[in-house]
Amino acid sequence: MEEKFRLCNLDIFVDENHRFGTDAVLLGAFAAPYPNMTVCDLCTGCGIIPLYFCKNQEKRKPPKKIYGVELQKRAFELFRHSVAENGLGDRIVPLLADLTDLKRLGELIPQGTADMVTVNPPYYKINSGKERLSKEQRIARHEIACSLEQVIQAAAFLLKYGGTVKLCHLPERLGEIFCLMDKYGIQPKKLTPVSNRLGEKPWLVLVSGKKGGRTGLEMDSPLVIRDGNGNFTEDILEMYC
Repeated sequence: MEEKFRLCNLDIFVDENHRFGTDAVLLGAFAAPYPNMTVCDLCTGCGIIPLYFCKNQEKRKPPKKIYGVELQKRAFELFRHSVAENGLGDRIVPLLADLTDLKRLGELIPQGTADMVTVNPPYYKINSGKERLSKEQRIARHEIACSLEQVIQAAAFLLKYGGTVKLCHLPERLGEIFCLMDKYGIQPKKLTPVSNRLGEKPWLVLVSGKKGGRTGLEMDSPLVIRDGNGNFTEDILEMYC
């Protein structure tokens, strides 16, 4: 069943299989694209990250063009509904496409033209995890339709020289991420660990890489989700308003 979620000044449509979590909001805030940019969000799902870029336009002007690429038709339809509901059709372009098909992807978004690529990809390899998930949820969370390598390859394909990729993932896969970035000509530039509470191990990492960049990685202090009372910290609350 379709539901409407209110985020800041936007209405975002979701259903039981295509929703979004805190990680997507964290990535949207971490990416912070400039108004003159062309941005592409891969594995966009219900379109939360392109839509997040357009919240509170009186405070921060969104990128001039935002593509959102999604493989699953139902998620794509929810995304398109949200774009229409919020009157963002002149800025956001929902695309129903398979990111592993680079030839087709290049027909929709010319190769080497994106200033930034964002992606909240499937975190788990095939047959990992014990959750009982629907088919749609498994595709979103497990590398069934695309691997981590294919995600980074698609990002490198779309990025112009000097462009940036911003992604979130599990800390235990950082080694793979850095190796694959290097393979496709992207240099890791910034790393932000995310912890649920101060002193806890990170459960997520936010990574920024630059196509054709020089070596040199900036390590941020951990971003903390909740305070000692279990409430969202000021940093997190700011992301939701």
